[in-house]
Order: sequence, then C-alpha cells, then structure tokens
Amino acid sequence: MKKFLFLLTAPAMTLGAFAQTAADPDTSAVHNLDEIVIEAPKVIRKADMDVYHPSKSAVDNSKNGMQLLTNLMIPSLAVNDVLGSVTSAGKAVQLRVNGRTATIDQVRALLPETIKRVEWIDNPGLRYNGAEAVLNFIVTNPTVGGSLQTMARPAVNQAWGFFFGDAKFNTGRSQWEVGANYKLTEKIKTHRDYTETFTYEDGSSLTRNETSLGGEMDNSFGNAWASYSYIIPDTTVIFIEASAFHKFTDRFDYRGLLSLSNGSDDIFLDDIHGDKGSTPRLSAYIEQHLSNRQTLVVDFNGSFYWGRSYSDYTERQPVTGSSLTDIHTMIRDRNQAYTVEADYIKNWNSSRLTAGASYTANRNRSVYENLGGRIFHQRQDKAYIFAEYFRRLDRFTVTAGLGAQYTDFHFKETNQGNSSWNLRPQATVTYAPNQSHQLRLNFTSWQTAPSLAETNIAPQQIDGFQWRIGNPNIKTSNSYMLTLRYGFNSRRVSGSFGIRAFTSPDAITPVLYWNDGRLVTSYENSRGLQNLSFFLSPQVEIIPSWLTASGYLQFRAERMRGTGYSIHNNNWSGNANLQLMHWGFVLTGQYIRAQHDLWGEKISWGENLSIVAIYYDWRDWQFGAGMIMPFGRYDQGSRMLSQWNTNEQHMRIDMRMPFVQIGYNIQWGRQKRGAQKLINANANVDRSTAGGR
Repeated sequence: MKKFLFLLTAPAMTLGAFAQTAADPDTSAVHNLDEIVIEAPKVIRKADMDVYHPSKSAVDNSKNGMQLLTNLMIPSLAVNDVLGSVTSAGKAVQLRVNGRTATIDQVRALLPETIKRVEWIDNPGLRYNGAEAVLNFIVTNPTVGGSLQTMARPAVNQAWGFFFGDAKFNTGRSQWEVGANYKLTEKIKTHRDYTETFTYEDGSSLTRNETSLGGEMDNSFGNAWASYSYIIPDTTVIFIEASAFHKFTDRFDYRGLLSLSNGSDDIFLDDIHGDKGSTPRLSAYIEQHLSNRQTLVVDFNGSFYWGRSYSDYTERQPVTGSSLTDIHTMIRDRNQAYTVEADYIKNWNSSRLTAGASYTANRNRSVYENLGGRIFHQRQDKAYIFAEYFRRLDRFTVTAGLGAQYTDFHFKETNQGNSSWNLRPQATVTYAPNQSHQLRLNFTSWQTAPSLAETNIAPQQIDGFQWRIGNPNIKTSNSYMLTLRYGFNSRRVSGSFGIRAFTSPDAITPVLYWNDGRLVTSYENSRGLQNLSFFLSPQVEIIPSWLTASGYLQFRAERMRGTGYSIHNNNWSGNANLQLMHWGFVLTGQYIRAQHDLWGEKISWGENLSIVAIYYDWRDWQFGAGMIMPFGRYDQGSRMLSQWNTNEQHMRIDMRMPFVQIGYNIQWGRQKRGAQKLINANANVDRSTAGGR
C-alpha cells in the first residue's frame, strides 16, 4: 500500500517541484523526493543572466570561492586563481556577493558550501552603472557559526607568492569578519624588446633600436579588511566595512643599449618607473524592505589615497659615462573619493521597476616635486539618475530603461574645466521557447569621464624626445554596444555564440604632435572607435562529473579614427580550459591568448598565459602544486602606429615558475548569513601616473 501511494503521489510532487522552480527561479538546484533526485540544468538561461548551480563534485573539490568559480568552468570566463584575476573577452569582470561589489579576496573568502548559485550577467542593466560584465555570487545562510580559511602559495624558484587568511564570527543577528592577504613579487627577472622610429615635421626620421641588458620587476602589496553586519531576515540589513590596501612597491627597472640610425654612438639607458601608496576605504549600507514588495537601499563609499608615482629615465655615453638625458618625475598624491547611491525597487508578479540616483565626488591634490613642488588641485563631480522596467510576456521578456549622467571637472590653479550631460538608453529583448534555447538582443550604452592623467596640464618629460601634457577641455565620451546572442543547452554540451557591434564616436584617446622640437602626447575626443566581434563559448562534459572542457573564441575587426589617422586592426583571442576531477584530485590546464586592443594609434595586448595545476583534498586540508607558463613565452606589449612615432614593445618576464599550495579550512558553531547588498556605490579614488616609455 505504501508503495502504491508513493507511485501515486510522486508525479504530483514532481510537478509541484517543477512549478516551484518555474515560479521562483532562485529555488535550489536539487530537490530530494525520498529515493528520487531531480537536478536542474547546470546552466539556467534567464532573460537577463545565465545561472549556474554548483554541482556536488564542484563543491567537494573546492576550498574557497575562487576555486569553486574555476570548477564551474563557465565558458565565457577566464578565471585565474593563481594570479587572482577574472576576465571576459579581455575585460575585467565586476564581482559581486549577494549584489554588493566584491574584490577577488572577498570572493576567495566565500565557503563553497554556502554558494547557492552564480549569476553570470553579460548585459548588465542600468543599475550596474556601466559595468561591461557582472558575476554575482548568491550565498545562502550557512549552518555553522564561524570559519577560518588559510592558504599559502609560494613559488619554488623565485620570490613570488600569495598568502591569505579570513575568519568569520557570529553572535545572534550580528556577524564579524576579519581577513588579510599578502602578495609577494620581488626581483623577478625581466627584459623588453623595443624599437622606435621618430618622423620629424620636415620628413626626416630617426630609428632607435634597444637591445636589452636585463631588468627586474617588483610588485608586492597587502590588504586587510574588517566588516560588521546586522540582519533581521526579510526586513533590514545593515553592513559596515573598513579595509586598507597598501602597495609596498610596483617597480619596473629596464636597462638597455640604444643604437641610432644616424650613425651616432650607442647609448646606455636606464628606464625605471613605478608607484607605491595606501588606500583605506570605508563603506556603509542599509537595506529596508517595505510593504507591497517594495525595497529601499542606500549605500555609501569613501576612499582615500596617499602615495607617489615616479619615473626615472637616463641616457649616457657608454665610454665616458656622461649624461645625455636625465629625467626624474615624482608626483605625490593626496586624493579622496566619495559616493552615495540610493535605489528604489518595486516588484509585481511578472514585472519589476528599478529607479535610482547616485553622486560621486573626487578631490585630487598632486604635488609635482620635479617642478619645484608645484601643486595642482582637480575637482570632479558626477551625478547619475536612472529608471529601468522589466516585463515578462510569455516566452518573451523585455527590459528598457534610461539613465542620465552629469559630469563636471575643474582645475583650481588655471580655472579650467568642463561639464556635460549625457543620456544612457538601454534595452533587452529575449525569446526563449524552452530551457534549451534562448535568443537575446541587447543594446546598452555608457559614459567614460576623463581621468586625472588625461586632464592634468602639468607637463611631464618622458625621454629626450617626448613629453606628455593633459587636456582640460576634453569631454565625457559615450559608448554604445549591440549584442545578438544565442544560448543552447544539451545533455553534455552547452554554450553560446553571437555577434557584437561596438562604437564610441567621441572616445578619449591620446594624440601626438610636434611642438618646438618636442613630440607631445596629449588627449582628444577622437573621431571614434568601431569594432565588430564574432564569438563562440562552449562547455563540453567529455566524461560527466570527471572530465570537462570549456573555452572562449573571439574574432574582432575594428577601426579607430582620430586627428590625422585611420587605423584598422583584426585579431583572434580567447581561452581554453581542461579539468579532470576524481578521487579527491583536481587536475586543471589553462591557456589564454590575450586580446589585442586598438586605442588611439596604439595596439596593446595583455598576458599570453598557460597554467597547469593539481590539487588534492584531505579532510580540512588541501595540497597542490603547479606551474605558471609550462609552455609558451610570456609576452605583453604594444605597437604604436603614429605618423610621428612608430614603435613596438614586448615585455618579457621569466614566468616559468613552479609553485606549491597548502590550505586549511575549518568551520564551527552556528553562523549568520553575510549581508546581502542589492546595490553598491563605487568610490574609486583617482591617482596620477608618472610618464614612462
């Protein structure tokens, strides 16, 4: 009889579970019905995001949030836990935890068991204020009251490593968290390949070839944080966080021998540049749920920066040692940034309205010690308002909204500045006949305000030929992007492919010109950048729960136009990932081919990387080993195509580094959930940049 009743009620329970999933897409990925387990698809494609539910094997083989993200194998992402980066199509991805902006360290501090799902948003709405892509970790209420996470990852053959620790404690409705990390990079051997040709106004030219004589790179920094949250479930959230970031050193030292095409004697050169400083931050957040499914959220962020950037460039004769060029630039900054944001959210059964406003203030004070202690003050203010409406219509969903941004900046010493209003329209239409197929058309726009370095009129000498001077008259630029994407799911293969069109008709770019025998780099609102991209991002379960491959492949064609030039660029880029997981072991391999970006008259590319690693979990411990750049050659560089200066630079670093890793995680007691932020005001303090070749 019991067996008969079970057979009778199981279909109804299954339908009920399905209905609950359809009505509430945030339902857990797995439903247990006595002896039956119903699993949701690995990726659920919603109108405005792709939702990934971690599998049991992914959770069991992870000790922190970054490892879990790696194990999810999201095809559009290049996740580099070893070097601490998350990118998509060569661009940084904005990380969030329960809706609030987070750092790599905060994601790493997440307990894998508490991550309910990961939301991948490649077409962020207006409330994300111009983010190109967003990755949001939704964390559930843990069942333990405290946790301690530690990890050390030193290299075997060089002074390089990463060290991390984080602890959480709970009392009633309160939670405290403290954590710190330290990243060591000291005296890493490096060199560069560099050649340049200067063309003068009279048509004559001079070519300088640089033969590397070696160099070193230092890049060590530390970060510490403490947070407090108070939560009344479904009613109130209060969150306060203080952190301090300190860059101990970020120093590049190149030595070379210059040979000149005019027959002059060779020249020894030293090119040293870098920066160091501290950035304390404070944030405060409150979320209040009101009646009739309304929510009001307010967020405040403040950051400060005390530090210096420097550039030392010397040229000397090899025989006599006499100086030909001796340039020393030292800029000391004392800068501040404040942001406050408020959003109102109203939900109905099949629609949602979001409206908000934010204000950001930057106050910068720069002392140029190489100019006799000359002081420059810059003020920049930004105000942003938006409204966005989402509506579900059977198999279609529509999102439309409009934002408006006001930007104003002003130099105190010269009484120069600029201000402008810019509109930010956005719309998305999605058609999904079922969970296996989805077609999405998205239009988005955003604004980019000029930076401190682009507007500061203080002249900086770069070398014997070149200078840099900012332009206080440039205006905030506009960018527009249209993306058509098709997403698909099958039993073992999922992914997406599509086409993306981008234009920035008044992009802020460098411009070069001769003035009194000096080649000056300044900035302008150009005649625009346009590009067209075709992309494919598949994920394949070769052996289910054991062997998985994922990747991202993109071809991009682009054109950049400015004063006196029109340049075209075509390139392939992408990443490939392979993961074998079994018996507590995880073996991973990754290859990244950097995207080549055209901006102004320069084509730049990031790091071409390869990494292999193996990890083993034993109780609360994790042991691992791997190698950075086991094959291939590290290459990061640029190519300048100006009519006045053509050059090509390749930065080479001895990155073939084997490393070991050991981690220990422990949990105890009963733990409260971390504060959930629906918005996050972003107050990134600006800073000066000393000129360098």
